[in-house]
Amino acid sequence: MPELPEVETTLRGIAPHVLDKTINKVVIRHYGLRWPIVRDIHKKLMGHQVVQLARRGKYLLLHLTQGTLIIHLGMSGRLGIFDKNTPAQKHDHVDVEFNEQKILRFTDPRRFGAFLWTEDPDSHKLLNHLGPEPLTEEFSAQYLYNRSRNKKLPVKTFIMDQKIVVGVGNIYANEALFLAGINPNQSAGQISLFSYKKLTQHIKNILKQAIKQGGTTLKDFLNSDGKPGYFSQSLHVYGREHQPCTRCNTVLVAIQIGKRQTVFCPKCQL
Repeated sequence: MPELPEVETTLRGIAPHVLDKTINKVVIRHYGLRWPIVRDIHKKLMGHQVVQLARRGKYLLLHLTQGTLIIHLGMSGRLGIFDKNTPAQKHDHVDVEFNEQKILRFTDPRRFGAFLWTEDPDSHKLLNHLGPEPLTEEFSAQYLYNRSRNKKLPVKTFIMDQKIVVGVGNIYANEALFLAGINPNQSAGQISLFSYKKLTQHIKNILKQAIKQGGTTLKDFLNSDGKPGYFSQSLHVYGREHQPCTRCNTVLVAIQIGKRQTVFCPKCQL
């Protein structure tokens, strides 16, 4: 699943092609995504200019002169910029055509993504409960420490809770906990402020590094230019179960936490 760095990479890739551009046509080939696309969405979008692009967690927001388009990539979705006459393929479900012969194409083989329109994104049910962005000052060690008191759930589950902080998905949670030397199964309420200082800093650093390198190369992820990211070359634990730890050569262990595979070093992450 595309995580925060992949979504941010996508946003930066499409921005020069859609910002300040006017929508003159919308083609919907499949309405049945995770949440069905409303039948009259073309009426809501046509003739409006994209005045701002933003990201909220893993959601892309195209703010128009009237309303906002909310796009979620789901498990396998991606956005790309194509020439107007580029033939659509099997899983190309939505085209947004601009007045400069370019289209923004939404592709989603598994159809778990979303393509929604709202008049008020701040109050939308998908966005109004989200926690702070991890790359802002609001997300701090003190914040995590305060929110975690008396919580018995695993710290990995805690930092992946979108109500606590947005965009820290499975890949980057594994990596940040390894770098901070924290066992992912330890109760969130037992983590010290000092350890949360290390964890928050590693979360911020790893997300910045992943964004800089264009996201992680996943089976389904391609950026807006159709190219994979390259952050997978820097992964320490994710996808490396039963391989030696990059720090101590201890064999990495894989367990399930919250139905997600979790890989860690039993020696470095006590």
